[in-house]
Amino acid sequence: MKVLDKAFEAMQNAYAPYSKYKVGSCVETKDGKFFIGANVENASYGLTNCAERNAIFAAYSNGYRKNQIKCIAIVSRGEKLVTPCGACRQVLSELLERDTEIILSNGKDTIITNIEDLMPLAFGADNL
Repeated sequence: MKVLDKAFEAMQNAYAPYSKYKVGSCVETKDGKFFIGANVENASYGLTNCAERNAIFAAYSNGYRKNQIKCIAIVSRGEKLVTPCGACRQVLSELLERDTEIILSNGKDTIITNIEDLMPLAFGADNL
C-alpha cells in the first residue's frame, strides 16, 4: 500500500530524542493526494505533537475535510502494534468520518480499523 510506504518514509523524519519511539503517518485523500506527519517531541512533554495529528492537520491546512479523506496510516517499528494516543483519537474522531480506514502497522503486523472501533462514544460537537 502506497499510504503505508509513505508513512514509513515519514517516520524517518521523527524527532524523538526522549522516547526514542519514532512514529510516521500519512493521510491519503480520495483524489490521490498524500499528507505526511512524524512525531515531534519537546522537552516540555505536553508540547509534543504526534505523527497522526501532524498528518491530519497538514491535510486540513491544505483545504481537505473529512469527507475527502480516504484513509490514514500510522506506523512505528515497535514490538507491539502502534495505536493512537487518547488525544489523537479525540482529534481523529472529529476530523475523520466514522468509517474512514485507519491502518496501523509496525512492519510485521498490520490491521485496518476505524475511529468508531478505536473510540466508541466519542465526545464531539453533538455533546456541546
